[in-house]
Amino acid sequence: QVQLAESGGGSVQAGGSLRLSCTASGYLSSPYCIGWFRQVPDKEREGIAVIDDDGTTTYAESMKGRFTISQDNGKNTLYLQMSSLKPEDTAMYYCVADFLRCGVSWSYRAFEHWGQGTLVAVSS
Repeated sequence: QVQLAESGGGSVQAGGSLRLSCTASGYLSSPYCIGWFRQVPDKEREGIAVIDDDGTTTYAESMKGRFTISQDNGKNTLYLQMSSLKPEDTAMYYCVADFLRCGVSWSYRAFEHWGQGTLVAVSS
């Protein structure tokens, strides 16, 4: 079992940056896939990026360029660096994990473990 806890959300003006953190408690045994999704009310969840247990990162095409996922294995912490934020980035951001490799269809998969989410609000 693993518990995920996000932090770092908040309010920021358009063009600004934020770094989200996700701390995983419990043991992340290989294989695993860990990453970030976001969701706006009344819209489908949207995959942002994931990391495999071998360190391979994969981004959703629409998220490339402004979002950077990284992991500190020693601290069991996942990060999402977001830059040049836009009002349309306003959403609840979730950390997710699964004990499977990410694969090519990760953005459509129902991840088993989710954090409680952290809200990002971008104002124009």
